[in-house]
Amino acid sequence: MEDSKIEPKEVDEKEYLKDDAIQRSMGSFGKYQMLLVLAYFPCKIPTSLHPLGIVFLAPPVKYICMDGTDNITEGVMGKCPCENPIYDNSIFQETMITTWDLICEKEWMVSFNQTLFMLGILVGSIVFGALSDRYGRRIPFIGAVALELVAGVTSSFIPEFWSFSVLRFFIGTTIGGILIVSFVLLMEFTGKQYRELASSLTQLPFNAGYVLLPILGYYFRTWQHLQFLFSISAVGLIFIFWFLPESPRWLLTVGRTDEAIAVITKVAIMNNRPTEDIANNVKLYQREKACETVQKGNILDLFRTPNIRKNIICMAINWVVCSFGFFGVSQYIGQLNGNIFINISISAALNVIATFVIFLMTKYMKRRSALLVLNIGTTICLFTIAVIPESGAVAKVVLACIGNLGMFVAFIVVYLYATELFPTVIRNVAIGVCSMMARVGSMVAPFVITLSSTAVWLPPVIFGIAPLIAAGLCLLLPESKGCDLMNTLDEGENFNKKPKNGDIECTLLKT
Repeated sequence: MEDSKIEPKEVDEKEYLKDDAIQRSMGSFGKYQMLLVLAYFPCKIPTSLHPLGIVFLAPPVKYICMDGTDNITEGVMGKCPCENPIYDNSIFQETMITTWDLICEKEWMVSFNQTLFMLGILVGSIVFGALSDRYGRRIPFIGAVALELVAGVTSSFIPEFWSFSVLRFFIGTTIGGILIVSFVLLMEFTGKQYRELASSLTQLPFNAGYVLLPILGYYFRTWQHLQFLFSISAVGLIFIFWFLPESPRWLLTVGRTDEAIAVITKVAIMNNRPTEDIANNVKLYQREKACETVQKGNILDLFRTPNIRKNIICMAINWVVCSFGFFGVSQYIGQLNGNIFINISISAALNVIATFVIFLMTKYMKRRSALLVLNIGTTICLFTIAVIPESGAVAKVVLACIGNLGMFVAFIVVYLYATELFPTVIRNVAIGVCSMMARVGSMVAPFVITLSSTAVWLPPVIFGIAPLIAAGLCLLLPESKGCDLMNTLDEGENFNKKPKNGDIECTLLKT
């Protein structure tokens, strides 16, 4: 069904029209929103370079061992003990592994470093999510980008492993904040009929970073140079500081009406929209919703009432699976046989294609149906990898890339889905909690990859079981496609959508 035909049911019509008038005042998606997407671009490139960069910071390395009798034994990440390793630097001049001898009894430290980074994203997601719900979207976002730039550049000069790992943790916290706040802010400026387009556009910086990753890895063969380059694009903060607005929806929920009017008017002017009635419409809306719009939500509000509680639990588990699958399979691809630069380039190219897939799936499919298809398709790809013999290296790489693509698209769908399921007063907290839980999956993923030394089929099987579980939980979630963003906790709790004669209903159930 076309978005234009989807209408809210059982909602006070005047309230709906006033809220819709605010969006109409700004324009659903015009020049201003597009400039916002472009302004985000340089600052968000590190959001893929840092988490995926471990593939080139610590790639598999060959080495030989010299024992006390000058005998030489060959090793490939597992011939131990090896007190005097001589590394093969024909591909990479210096990696984390060769700098700190992360082999044999120290091999676990590579996975731990990546897990610590993902823990940082977990902490950053919840901290910056809470900060942006309480203090606005603008300042937390700018703070996260500035901290990422400082910590990222500093880490490229650190000569000691544990200090480097601590800085990687702090980089992770900033990545969590950048991802959460930028997505929510853009969604709050975008009309419901353009959410799919805006959601797809937000992935362009991530994809640009992913495509850039094997290129940087090819031309810069030391981890220090790569770590520096991963961080430096965040200097784009200089260009967005003056432009980045505060969310008018957030301003309204905390009673800062005049500031909201100013932002809405600025957007309307740039989008060539009429401005005469903006102040009156917003003030009318604010007066009639005064008791609700001063409301401030917190993390406990996600679990106080049954409907919101069910939604947050099911959605959070889906985020766990997406992160576990995407980051795990991305790293798994780097461990497969073949040319590492070609393997990662193939995966990155497919993720660029995913931008168009995302738009088509979110535009023409229901949110829940899209997640079901993506999760089940990923499971099939990964289970197939487990039964392919070692001689089928090319087939494994192709299927792994397709499975990775499925998890990437699913990740974007759950971002959009979660934005629509929770009201403004707890939207950032909800997405922050989901993102926090997602990092649990990405923290576990590096250790799952190491299970290939026990049985080569174990990692793809484990990565394949997870999306199958997520597919089942999708059936418990309501459909949100085409519905207006909610503002208050009451709207969030009373929100439900039930299929009726094949149509979607955006229903606020009466209490």
